[in-house]
Amino acid sequence: MAKSKAKIAGEAPALAGSATHLLHRALQMALDYHTEAAGPGAITQRQFTVLAAAGAHEGLTQNDLVRATGIDRSTLADLVARMLAKGLLVRERSATDARANSVGLSDAGRTALAAGAEPVAGADARLLAPLSAKKRDGFIKALHILTGTEAGSPGAKPKGRKKAAKAKAAKAKPVKAGAKKHKKLKHPKAVLGV
Repeated sequence: MAKSKAKIAGEAPALAGSATHLLHRALQMALDYHTEAAGPGAITQRQFTVLAAAGAHEGLTQNDLVRATGIDRSTLADLVARMLAKGLLVRERSATDARANSVGLSDAGRTALAAGAEPVAGADARLLAPLSAKKRDGFIKALHILTGTEAGSPGAKPKGRKKAAKAKAAKAKPVKAGAKKHKKLKHPKAVLGV
């Protein structure tokens, strides 16, 4: 019996090197740490994320919140509906798009956002505690790279990524055996002597 427990205690070889599995486990730990730090009845980590995004930029539509938070559209719609019912958010017609509603913080939402900052910071500190300060910075930078975000601008894509990907793809095109290189043609005006 002790032998089977030892097998279960270790990571399965197929999972030990899986970034998606390890990120999922780290997320589970982070959410548990947040729940412990916040206590019963407090806002969840995702609710804090929505409040922080809505508080950082007034007048965001739900589509804007999807881009700012990375939360999928249907989950975000459900979150916003529950947060509206709890009085944490207010909804009004968008000033920039008559077809859309903007979402903002209510007074209760501002209070919940302020109260939620400490549990979030505590959960982050507890999650990152096993890493040295230098590794923490590197880990956060790596997460920004993986998520395509830049510090201070949730949802923003790093500049030049698309251009770099196209250039890399162009370089990667195989050259057929025996293919001749073509001389670069001169500009038409040069050819005509103009």
